[in-house]
Amino acid sequence: MPRLSQVIEALEALWPATRAESWDAVGTVVGDPDREVTRVLFAVDPVQEIADEAVRLGADLLVTHHPLYLRGTTTVAASTFKGRVVHTLIKNDVALHVAHTNADTADPGVSDALAGALDLRVVRPLVPDPSDPGGRRGLGRVCALDHPLTLREFAAHAAARLPATAQGIRVAGDPDATLRTVAVSGGSGDSLFDAVRAADVDAFLTADLRHHPVSEARAHSPLALLDAAHWATEWPWCELAAGQLDEVSDRHGWDLRVHVSKTVTDPWTAHAASTPSNTSNTPSTPNTPNTPTIAGAPN
Repeated sequence: MPRLSQVIEALEALWPATRAESWDAVGTVVGDPDREVTRVLFAVDPVQEIADEAVRLGADLLVTHHPLYLRGTTTVAASTFKGRVVHTLIKNDVALHVAHTNADTADPGVSDALAGALDLRVVRPLVPDPSDPGGRRGLGRVCALDHPLTLREFAAHAAARLPATAQGIRVAGDPDATLRTVAVSGGSGDSLFDAVRAADVDAFLTADLRHHPVSEARAHSPLALLDAAHWATEWPWCELAAGQLDEVSDRHGWDLRVHVSKTVTDPWTAHAASTPSNTSNTPSTPNTPNTPTIAGAPN
């Protein structure tokens, strides 16, 4: 069996910490470099539910996309929820390693996994990494559909292909508009609108879209926008990353048992759809827009 230090070396080769954003907090958070690793669990969030799952599974290593301490801390006391995660992992000899923005820009990376989940053909990075001479690394991906779909059809397709969440898929744009090209970015993507417009795509699917950036983006162009849950757009990377580590394990003869958590750690738990208002009884309520429902609640 490999030692943790050997597995971490393999993970660093896949997602070098040097390629993370300067503000990011990636790499190994807890773990004994000399301890043997037999079982690995991949997940999006290093929250208590995932730490408990790693313990139940008998995992020696937990790899998450999101950092545990992104902004630093002065305590790991178990009286804090993040400190409790640290205590749970250390008490049960579970190491924690984080691959965040270094996985976002990797080749393949988070947005490649998102495109794959949506059956999209990746054409190029949305924001290329200038340090990559091959032009394959970078933030987001510009993609092509195998055949044109309306925005309504593509939204329904995304709702069916991505993990179910309370949010589902929110849409801004003409439901009957025809889509041939789509940009995607796992996680929060409204900082990429300039790059999306420059890419001249028909739609952009990402997460955490806010009112003002969306309103301004729609005023700039007919670009259609699809807003999925943050967790749902990044979870496909866990399956991609687990497959990559499986390949490394096979190559080295490590016989690692690699798992992907199916636990939904999206913080939103329910969704109540708006209904047409009776304006005669509730005069202060605005008229409901005449907009058809595109994507419903999750399964």
